[in-house]
Amino acid sequence: MSASLLSSPLAAFGPQWVAAACFVLTIALYAAGKRLYARFNRPWLTPLVVVPALLAAVVLVARIPYPVYLADTRWLMWLLGPATVAFAVPIYEYRALMKRHWLSLAAGVIVGIVVAMSGSFALAKLLHLSPDVARSLLTRSVSTPFALAVSDAIHAPKQLTALFVIGTGICGMLLGELVLAWLPLRSRLARGALFGAAAHAVGTAKARELGSEEGVIASLTMMIAGIVMVLLAPAIGALLGGAFG
Repeated sequence: MSASLLSSPLAAFGPQWVAAACFVLTIALYAAGKRLYARFNRPWLTPLVVVPALLAAVVLVARIPYPVYLADTRWLMWLLGPATVAFAVPIYEYRALMKRHWLSLAAGVIVGIVVAMSGSFALAKLLHLSPDVARSLLTRSVSTPFALAVSDAIHAPKQLTALFVIGTGICGMLLGELVLAWLPLRSRLARGALFGAAAHAVGTAKARELGSEEGVIASLTMMIAGIVMVLLAPAIGALLGGAFG
């Protein structure tokens, strides 16, 4: 038995059974969370907010070590790659729309990346963050699969990268709705790009609730931003070497 599980009230079941139970619980809570959100449709009830909070509470109360929880749920992170690629399907269907607005989309992606990285850099310097935390923070503006690839190039901890990306997506989704409430944007292009650039995959899911065209624009914005960040990763890593050591 893993020594790290001895302090847990579930220690009698063994790490394999606890890991399997964690996997089942994660899937069950996510399914329940989706049904809850579909019924009440409140931003704070989105599964990406409710489910992690409930899982964190269960893990803390039951004193389940993170490696035990991750043992059978690790492959769920792998599914982020195919899920991101799946966003290309509606993009292909609306390729004519992309051709009409390619210049606006390209400009929006570039501005979004520059603003996000500049803000992260300034925040890291202002808060005197450690080099590892600062590097991970700089990758928060793109979807998780792309951010993890960038993390490898700039030597940033992947765990922190995933945390910052998910946090940015949730905050971007919630703040995006406030922005649309205070400053209504009639253009579907602007509404979709807002969520795709600021909240990547989480924002894309929200944009699809607004309309199919908004969802397509958000998907394209998210994927272009991710590709650009991956291509620029070596240069970013070289620049950060002098800034953060």
